[in-house]
Amino acid sequence: MSYLDRIRACNDGDTRRHHALFAAGHLVGWLQPGFAHALRRWPGVFRVGGGAVWVREDLGGFESRSRAVDEVVRACVEEGLVGHYLGERYPVTPGRREDAVMWLDRGAAARFGIRAFGQHLNGFVRRDDGLWMWVARRSDDRRHAPGKLDNLVAGGLPLGLSLQENLVKECAEEAGMAPALAQRAVLTGMISYLAAHPMGLKPDVMYCYDLELPEDFAPRCTDGEVAAFELMPMAEVLTRVRDTTDFKANCNLVIIDFAVRHGLITPDLPDYEAILLGLRRRLPFPG
Repeated sequence: MSYLDRIRACNDGDTRRHHALFAAGHLVGWLQPGFAHALRRWPGVFRVGGGAVWVREDLGGFESRSRAVDEVVRACVEEGLVGHYLGERYPVTPGRREDAVMWLDRGAAARFGIRAFGQHLNGFVRRDDGLWMWVARRSDDRRHAPGKLDNLVAGGLPLGLSLQENLVKECAEEAGMAPALAQRAVLTGMISYLAAHPMGLKPDVMYCYDLELPEDFAPRCTDGEVAAFELMPMAEVLTRVRDTTDFKANCNLVIIDFAVRHGLITPDLPDYEAILLGLRRRLPFPG
């Protein structure tokens, strides 16, 4: 296996097999044909036809449009058309979070194929023998990727919270980290990918952070999402990324990006250029 294989595994989505979703005149999502057809049952909320779905223009503004769609989502959860209702509002946008035209429950994000945003933090320690990285092991009761290895802190980015506010919250919940320490994290850029999902598509954007931690720092989970933490030498981290499926799939991309920026993956690797380009896939939206 290779680092490029890990990137390709997160980019197996294809919009050609999906119907475009429009809201407020903007392309905001992608729907599986079967689900698009199912939305014909709610003609007061959706207009379906010609290989596309439109949220009806006469629903009003941001909030009324969102609530009308949310009623459909709740009905779809009851009928098994959407897996879960999570109670977290995600922005539905053609581009930036600030350009959102409505909100949608996080549990329906893949079903509607909307651009979803998250934050991942690389917590590392600099020692005389090189860089070491804190790695989390996800709890076995997690709905997605139970027992897999994860970044020190990672979470979705809901509507209504700034990047800084959400990062501080996630650091406290997932690693028991004080706000003053979390605020030292450095935003290093974004990673994007288009993944196939049983419910639809995941056109995701992850804001990536580096945080150099003191050697006496020991993370502790306060919300039950993590079973354990381990401080691991980067050589072992990269070997497990390259040669195993131990890590949750999108966390591989975050670690590969870290390794490129810190000179641990270098231009003498034959796939170097493809790796750099693959970490930032252009998503199927105009913005």
